Amino acid sequence: MRSRSEKDKTQKHENIIVSIAYTLLSACLVVFVFGCEQSSRSTLGDFYVTDIASPEVEATRIIQNALADMNPLVRVNAIEVVATTRQIRLIPKVQRLLQDEFTPVRFAAALAIGDMEYSIAKNSVSRLLKDKDVNVIVAASYAMGKLGSPEYYEVIRQAINNEDQTVRANAVFLLGKTGDKNALKLLKWAQEDKNSSDKVRFQVLEARARLGDEEVLQRLWAIVYSAFADDRIMGLRAMGLLATLKARDIIVTKLDDNVLEVRLTAAEQLGKLRDRIGESEVLEVFDKNLTNGLDKQAIERANVLTALAIGQICTPSLKKFLPQLLKNESKFVRIAAAKAVFQCKMN
Repeated sequence: MRSRSEKDKTQKHENIIVSIAYTLLSACLVVFVFGCEQSSRSTLGDFYVTDIASPEVEATRIIQNALADMNPLVRVNAIEVVATTRQIRLIPKVQRLLQDEFTPVRFAAALAIGDMEYSIAKNSVSRLLKDKDVNVIVAASYAMGKLGSPEYYEVIRQAINNEDQTVRANAVFLLGKTGDKNALKLLKWAQEDKNSSDKVRFQVLEARARLGDEEVLQRLWAIVYSAFADDRIMGLRAMGLLATLKARDIIVTKLDDNVLEVRLTAAEQLGKLRDRIGESEVLEVFDKNLTNGLDKQAIERANVLTALAIGQICTPSLKKFLPQLLKNESKFVRIAAAKAVFQCKMN
């Protein structure tokens, strides 16, 4: 089995800030200004943990600790889990992180407050409209719109004209999340603008997919069949957002990809579409110990993606592995496993 770090062609993407809070958890493939922590050497088959009294209690403890972790990237990941799994009891802790000293954390916290429509924090979010970082201002504007002041979405639309490609990419991401299909014209402009970077152009494709624009299918199809594994993974996630039958059929074809991380991503995206056909690919990680022999970072990425896939598929045969993932040495794997526990509880 080859990993992305081995002979599979790996594209040297520039570090991408876009959609910081909602793609960081996916094997740390998206980075703001810092990287993932060191991976552990243990593989999934090294140990089997059964002494967790309650996976949900353990998952809550993991996320609580992560929200207060010294590593900003860990805090960002924890915020994402709170928002996407709607852990309302933890959102007050996220509100406090609106004042975090690190820009990515403030960005993620504002995004989470908006997505959860936590109106109690509206005054706190409004203070970020004067933040020193434009990215945070844009995120705060998104949150204000979600909290009942849609006029702030205009700040996001204006930010798409920003020459800073990070600001532009984040504006594109957030505009897609508003759900406003009237934004498609502006998004298409950003895609064709000669000043837009590659990261902006891809983010436009993802935003258009999120808004249900089926015109992006052909472009995403090409990305899913790219020579580069990272591209294939990003393309699969965008296909999952598009969520059409054709997109589903294309995702299925990547269950036999030669790169483990791509197969796991395909299984996860199919799970999001309520299709459990990828269950066997995830089970093979354990049954065949597919992480054995990979380098530290590849092991961590595979473990994270495995946990994320379990969280979307949630069959009994997969859920039984969550206790051991909750005890993994890597904080990022534990966070992903905690997310899976919450997701399976929701299903």
